[in-house]
Amino acid sequence: MSVIRRTEARRTETPNAVMTTLASPTQGGSALAMWRVEMAAGGQGPLHAFDVEQVWTVLTGALSVELGEDAFALAAGDTAVLPAGVARRISAGEAVTALVAAPGGARVSVAGRPEEEPFVPGWIA
Repeated sequence: MSVIRRTEARRTETPNAVMTTLASPTQGGSALAMWRVEMAAGGQGPLHAFDVEQVWTVLTGALSVELGEDAFALAAGDTAVLPAGVARRISAGEAVTALVAAPGGARVSVAGRPEEEPFVPGWIA
């Protein structure tokens, strides 16, 4: 069993959100990564695609998910399962806190970045 103390959580700030890694392979966890996302009202992430499935659970606030050609509204208590390989953009209609889980080491491609340069975000490593 691994115990990851709150003092060991990794915090990553971007212009769009704050991600706090709660568990990941590099923190002594299994192959699963879990992190908390906090976005201010009006915050919006870049258009991007993961090579693995992600599960988002909204704890507080509301957000919208552009997923391929579709759009979905999520509120506190809602969970969305986002499939691998589909472009998505997450936007906060109001301040939002969510828990996200995905396999550790997932690779991300960001629109506008060369396709041959997918990367592993620090919060899922």
